[in-house]
Amino acid sequence: MEPDLFTAAAEERQEKDPSSSPLAVRMRPRTLDEVVGQQHLLKPGSPLRRLVGEAGRGPAGPSSVFLWGPPGTGKTTLAYVVSKATDKRFVELSAITAGVKEVRAVIEGARRAAGGFGKETVLFLDEIHRFSKAQQDSLLPAVENRWVTLIAATTENPHFSVNSPLLSRSLLLTLEPLTDEDLRALLRRALADERGLGGAVTLPGDAEAHLLRIAGGDARRVLTALEAAAGAALAKREPEITLETLEETVDRAAVAYDRDGDQHYDVASALIKSIRGSDVDAALHYLARMIEAGEDPRFIARRLMISASEDIGLADPTALPTAVAAAQAVAMIGFPEAALTLSHATIALALAPKSNAATLAIFAAREDVRRGLAGPVPAHLRDGHYKGAEKLGHAQGYVYPHDVPGGIAAQEYAPEAVRDRRYYEPTRYGAEARYADVADRVRERLGRTGRDGSAPA
Repeated sequence: MEPDLFTAAAEERQEKDPSSSPLAVRMRPRTLDEVVGQQHLLKPGSPLRRLVGEAGRGPAGPSSVFLWGPPGTGKTTLAYVVSKATDKRFVELSAITAGVKEVRAVIEGARRAAGGFGKETVLFLDEIHRFSKAQQDSLLPAVENRWVTLIAATTENPHFSVNSPLLSRSLLLTLEPLTDEDLRALLRRALADERGLGGAVTLPGDAEAHLLRIAGGDARRVLTALEAAAGAALAKREPEITLETLEETVDRAAVAYDRDGDQHYDVASALIKSIRGSDVDAALHYLARMIEAGEDPRFIARRLMISASEDIGLADPTALPTAVAAAQAVAMIGFPEAALTLSHATIALALAPKSNAATLAIFAAREDVRRGLAGPVPAHLRDGHYKGAEKLGHAQGYVYPHDVPGGIAAQEYAPEAVRDRRYYEPTRYGAEARYADVADRVRERLGRTGRDGSAPA
């Protein structure tokens, strides 16, 4: 029996008894116009609009589409809508459980359906990044010959996880995390729509805000939590889903945290100050509060990158690369796995030796510039790569450091106004002790010892 027959049976059962299906399934959009979010993919004339054959939308759409985005952003929904709008057979496979045998069976079924009944097939393949190279190659003939309309979903960058021949024959569409406004619209539709809760309960503002915070941009997660909380409220014969009922149901306390208010800045400040103070446990506490409150992981990663330069600097030269790598990983994987990456970086930064010497150095240098201590660039340092530079004396007398033993040429580099200023005052903490020794030796070689080395107040 083919997989789409199971799908058809499930749809028939849902029509007879809608409550038999999860709320997220019942509220699945039936048309592209019902889809929330992803408006950048749903404009008139877009590939998705052409794929469903909307009149006046231009030429036929592509035969293979890759949907790349975080969980719960609508990848399965878009595939389902395409199949319903085009009246095509819809077959769903997951790369977690299916293999080459199952793929070939679907392709053969698609060829029979097309030849015998003139019925085209949409093959939705979830988690395609889990397929091996050989498994992905098995899809190529079906894509090239248009035996199926392939819609493949992945949460990982397909440029790294999908074979180039398959990806080059496909259209890649990137889905964005749903915004609070998208999820709010989805919640209110589910509360009122007969397919959903049909007005059986209400959702006050504080409970709605908590649901949005724990959703993490995931539509499936927010509807699943709403359904569970609604069931609990109805069991207690309560007309609304109170915050207390919601907390009990989803086993998540409502963290006092407003992403646009004081708590946002206070907790973020406490995180950075705990890292600066090397209190790894306090730092992890504040990180956990931000994660549980649904803070944007990219915001947290940005703060960690700033902390690596501001408070650690050259005391641990690996701190900034660690923070940058964490930010890149967060952007690629998103929550919930991104929590592990943020924890990794937070622990590393909290336990790293601390130095703000790099921070004070640029502050002092900028303050001198603001006070007018600049002056002309020494003539021998100026650009000499143009006609007439030699007559002006530009680049004349410049000593190329690579031609000097030790690689340090004793010549003036700073303008006259600041040649006696010393901005970088390294600490003796961690790896910066080595930089302190190097800085002393270089300054001595440049003949800058014995001068006023005080930095501006």
